[in-house]
Amino acid sequence: MRIVAPSYSIQDDLDHASLVVRLEACGRICYKSEGLISESSALPFVKKIADHGHNSVMEMAVVTLGIKCSEAQFDSLLALEPKYLFIDRLEAEVLVTASIRSLRELYQRAGENSVVHAMVAFMVDGHPYLFEGVWDGGKSGASNDIDVRKLGLDEVDALSSELLAKHRFMGVKFIVNRAVTHEIVRHRPCSFLQESQRYCRYSQDKFDNQVTFIKPMFYEEGTDEFALWKKAMEDTEEIYLKLLETSTPQAARTVLPNSCKTEIIVYCNLAEWRHVFRLRTTPAAEPSMREVMIPLAVEMKERYPAVF
Repeated sequence: MRIVAPSYSIQDDLDHASLVVRLEACGRICYKSEGLISESSALPFVKKIADHGHNSVMEMAVVTLGIKCSEAQFDSLLALEPKYLFIDRLEAEVLVTASIRSLRELYQRAGENSVVHAMVAFMVDGHPYLFEGVWDGGKSGASNDIDVRKLGLDEVDALSSELLAKHRFMGVKFIVNRAVTHEIVRHRPCSFLQESQRYCRYSQDKFDNQVTFIKPMFYEEGTDEFALWKKAMEDTEEIYLKLLETSTPQAARTVLPNSCKTEIIVYCNLAEWRHVFRLRTTPAAEPSMREVMIPLAVEMKERYPAVF
């Protein structure tokens, strides 16, 4: 068995990567197949994910669009009550921040709307592979009087604090125990991708043929309590690996405890991160949650003091 400390990392590198590179990097965490990433692997992976309907992966990339349209066209977009889009009407244009999944599903529901059509047509022009099986070739909803552009990350970061909180998304990868992730996933406005015990077989070489556990903050090494915890983890690992000789990972995982290490990507806008910190850094919060959320909150405040 292996014991590791909990940690987090802000996914700055993916903020500057292409959409498919970002989607692949996030999607592969579920299977812990990051070792398969190559210069040419992103597009086939994302196409396969889309074909199989694994929509949660398509939530892991957002775009911010600037749209010039009439008031009537803007009102028609709002009348759709679009889910998971962040929309603001500015003087010169409309700002819309949306994930690839939300754009795909909105087009399937209301592709005849001129603004929806214009947004997706703009995205298809640069990223057709993200809308395969959804885009109908622009047969309906087309309008020549709507202009769409994509805002760069620097432009989003230069928005006012109120707009920045809504339109700036940040991904964070946590390495924590499963008790912590059970609480994190309750933040429904976030998107999540997590290492799957259903698919990961920890008897494989890529896991060094062992189960990894998170060091508990409740017990000091050298104490009787820590020795008892460690013995329980060793016994659990032995039973799990024995079950894998005749069982599938999804069956054998039923004996694995909350102390198991897992990796989870949490992706949401700064406004939601602000809400997460309000709940998960207080003295009443679970101590293992505070262990990672307090330093993350400090780092986020240093980056975006006007928001936090």
